[in-house]
Amino acid sequence: MQAEFVEPLLEWYYDNARDLPWRRSKDPYRVWISEIMLQQTRAQAVIPYYERFLKRLPDLWSLAECPDDELMKLWEGLGYYSRARNLKKTAVLLTNERNGTFPRSADELRKLPGIGDYTAGAIASIAFGEAVPAVDGNVLRVMARLKEDERNILDQAVKKEIAADLINEGPEEPFRFGDLNQAFMDLGSMICLPHEKPLCEECPVRSCCLAAAHGSAGRLPVRLKKGGRRMERLTVFIFRDGEKIAVRKRPERGLLAGLYEFPNRKGTLTADEAIRYAAENGLFAVRVQALPAAKHVFSHVTWEMTGYEVRVPGASGEKDGFIFAEPAEIEGNYPIPSAFAAYAKAAGIRVGAIKNKGEDV
Repeated sequence: MQAEFVEPLLEWYYDNARDLPWRRSKDPYRVWISEIMLQQTRAQAVIPYYERFLKRLPDLWSLAECPDDELMKLWEGLGYYSRARNLKKTAVLLTNERNGTFPRSADELRKLPGIGDYTAGAIASIAFGEAVPAVDGNVLRVMARLKEDERNILDQAVKKEIAADLINEGPEEPFRFGDLNQAFMDLGSMICLPHEKPLCEECPVRSCCLAAAHGSAGRLPVRLKKGGRRMERLTVFIFRDGEKIAVRKRPERGLLAGLYEFPNRKGTLTADEAIRYAAENGLFAVRVQALPAAKHVFSHVTWEMTGYEVRVPGASGEKDGFIFAEPAEIEGNYPIPSAFAAYAKAAGIRVGAIKNKGEDV
């Protein structure tokens, strides 16, 4: 049975849908790339990354063949780099085993690397017209408010129940499920905003919303997280030999695997300890300057960082795993995660900048 909010929400969407580049095509490759990029990232921030990515890697074949370092440079600044690695794994799998075609059902899409329930639902509904929901934070927030549901939306059982309700309450025409999923995305991004900021006066489904009727929208949805993030202290070094800066590659497994970083070690070091650390790595420090403290929050850990710029003349080239390169070379060839953005700025390096054939893009 179709829920009463479905038609007014769809009518609003058809009149007010955001003009986003990935909505101009139902090509599953483009839908997939956009949905992976949109995880943990705002739509407006994704647009330049999406356009640049598609310009360089327009299809599964080009993605499957893309060198890892170049792929990470294309992804630099978006974070959650395992997403990019899973994109390539999926591209290789689909080109090798399916001649470059995507499965058409959410159930089959879930079997691919990096594709969970939400992404599978988005691709299947938008690209292939399958009647399946794409339940993300926007959907959970809107549904919790519409039904004044005070259960914990982070509970998997609650998410599954909401998904099941949407299948029963969705549009009568299955092919419009993709529109409904995108309508939820836009309503959650434009009107049914998080925390105590919903714009209820502008909401097209206000007449159906129990939270709006009872004034409870600001405290919904309920989110009860288990545990918390651990904290790690880190000392980061900008080793500088003239104009050249030292970077090194991180291990191929673990946090930020395979990316490049500024040399660092655990703990909060003093300036004298920084000099000793340089000496331990065969570098002769002639000047040490403290840099501002920085902080980066991952999903499971927070880095509290202390930094030093250390002048180390005569250290150019590769030394004990360090690569000394000029900022422009680092920007073009060595993907630096945004966790080090504050120290990249201090070194004159733009995180997220990509140089392609001599052109800033």
